[in-house]
Amino acid sequence: MNRKTFTRAKGSLPDRSKVLRIGVIGSGTFAEQGHLPGLQTHPQAKVVAIAGRRPERLRSLAAQFNIPAVYTDYHELCARTDLDAITIVTSNSEHAAQAKAGFASGKHVFCEKPLATSVIQAQEMVRAAELSGKVHQVAFTYRYLYGLQELRRRIQRGDIGAPYHLRAQHNSWDGLRSKGSGVLHDVGPHLFDLARFLFGPLQSVTGLYRHIARDRKDRLAVSPAQATDDVATAWFTHKSGVQGQWFTSRVMPSYGGKAHIEVIGQEGALRASLSRGSIDTLQIVRPPSTRWEELPLSAEARSDAPSALTIMMRSFVNACLRGKLDPDIDASFHDGLAVQLAIDAVETASARLPWIPVETTDHQRMAARQTAHGNYS
Repeated sequence: MNRKTFTRAKGSLPDRSKVLRIGVIGSGTFAEQGHLPGLQTHPQAKVVAIAGRRPERLRSLAAQFNIPAVYTDYHELCARTDLDAITIVTSNSEHAAQAKAGFASGKHVFCEKPLATSVIQAQEMVRAAELSGKVHQVAFTYRYLYGLQELRRRIQRGDIGAPYHLRAQHNSWDGLRSKGSGVLHDVGPHLFDLARFLFGPLQSVTGLYRHIARDRKDRLAVSPAQATDDVATAWFTHKSGVQGQWFTSRVMPSYGGKAHIEVIGQEGALRASLSRGSIDTLQIVRPPSTRWEELPLSAEARSDAPSALTIMMRSFVNACLRGKLDPDIDASFHDGLAVQLAIDAVETASARLPWIPVETTDHQRMAARQTAHGNYS
């Protein structure tokens, strides 16, 4: 496997004579570590404008990445007629308005995940994308890992027989003193997208999430108004028949030292690490053994850099240059909407999912089962 696997669509090559002029909306850490350096590795991409709320921060990034123009109003950036595309790396609540502004001004749009904060917003974004006729892509980084790509290829080749179950773990201690957006909307979209990337459309979803109360003595403890989910889990089925589950937490130690996804089949199981590219591995185990064996990946996978981020940003540039996404790897706004529907299902289920008492009468147990059937039939 080589880098071309990630950057070239079958039967369609980018226009090698064109330079794509890009504006970046967002000036936070991820813009600095992901979007800007990733875009600038492409020989046909030029970041010519950046927008954000903090003038000093904008000037600093502009100097660091040699960006000619800065804006504190993203509408002004979108209004430029000499821009071909924008990338959005801002708070989740801002994605919808900024993406629609980009499409309305005739730009290709790359948006961080989650696509929006609600299904309605995501649907509006998909409609705007379709009406614009422009390229629309969502930042599902894990698709661009070499190990994940090889895992998918081996599944399709039948290396572990007929697959029947998917499971993923993504844990860290990072949230014990932080305020982030919550793991359901932060990590959940990645894991649902990988499930769909591997096995197609989801059929049904349920799940739970919760916030862990912080120690009041902690100076950095969040208030109840700031509390977001620290633990989330989901169970789901695919139309293909595969079942799956994932668990993510920001208040627990990592599982085996790294996040991962596993696919279990009738003749074995595959496990790929999940990261931005700094950890990129693939393992296999076959029954009756319980010992995982490392599988070879290309030399590019053995890097401490966030290579998946770079590949993803280059992939967006290539998609814009040829006028369409690579259907074998890139995620569109339609994929973003599908994930938003799954996240919404977890939120709904967590609020309504009936728990079956283990010490109760047969009548009470039957009533609980009927309630569950009525809610999720």
